[in-house]
Amino acid sequence: MREGLFIRKNLEKWKKYQYEGATDPDELAGEFTELVDDLGYAKTFYPQSKVTQYLNGLASRFYLGIYKNKKEESSRILRFWKTDLPLVVRKYHREILYSFIIFIGFAIIAAFSAAHDESFVRGVLGDQYVEMTEANIAKGDPFGVYKSDNQLSMFLGIAINNIQVSFIIFVAGFIVSVGSVWFLFKNGVMLGAFQYYFFAKGLGMKSVLVIWIHGTLEISSIIIAGGAGLVLGNSILFPGTHKRLDSLKNGAKDGLKMMIGLVPVFICAAFLEGFVTRYSTMPVVLSVSILSASLGFIIWYFVIYPIRLQNKINASALS
Repeated sequence: MREGLFIRKNLEKWKKYQYEGATDPDELAGEFTELVDDLGYAKTFYPQSKVTQYLNGLASRFYLGIYKNKKEESSRILRFWKTDLPLVVRKYHREILYSFIIFIGFAIIAAFSAAHDESFVRGVLGDQYVEMTEANIAKGDPFGVYKSDNQLSMFLGIAINNIQVSFIIFVAGFIVSVGSVWFLFKNGVMLGAFQYYFFAKGLGMKSVLVIWIHGTLEISSIIIAGGAGLVLGNSILFPGTHKRLDSLKNGAKDGLKMMIGLVPVFICAAFLEGFVTRYSTMPVVLSVSILSASLGFIIWYFVIYPIRLQNKINASALS
């Protein structure tokens, strides 16, 4: 059967499953079985098609609906962190990847610009910050800025600021994704100029070992927040088979889930910046351990685990 005919034949049924849904358990199970059959057919004959991706997502939703009352997932909060959030992240891995590429791309451009224009760093970071840092370098304490305030005050201030910035990046996605890209540009340029400055001063590796203790979680979260903003913007630009308003609602709901998931990560990053980064003379082994643990967590929870969970659900649905 041609793909177009397959879609026309089943589209109304899929829409009914998606928007109306059964309340009776037996009817729900019957719809799920039929949906799995359609998914199996699509995977066999149209493995790379968007209709296969659509059915895969719909089947996953049904699977969660059927098994949501299982004892081990009786806690709604536990289910959010264990299942709901990772599946949303998996659904939008592409947008997160785009956000990463945009952010890193602008950071590299900024570092290149700083290398060819001495005034670039001051233009980005500001004269006051550069002069303060140079004074700290002259005193033999280049990262003294992280010791300039009370630990608790720094922690609270940084946590609130980072959460605000991330939500601004997300909400800016309403401007058809351009707003989120703009904030990724700003933050990427700041990071590139900031990091180049320390390398130019011969403090490159030292800055990595100190600043990235908190920066690993913080920058990763900003990138994911940018991905959430792209989800929001793309739901307006590319509604697909949905009405534009319904697509926006779905995009906003999924993006907001991603943002809620980032709040604890920002709090943890703020804790590290307020209480740990100030110890710039800590042993290299300890610094590398914190960096590795932070990076390992980001890669595991936001990349590897969502893929494994989705594959497990797909395997269960087709078994």
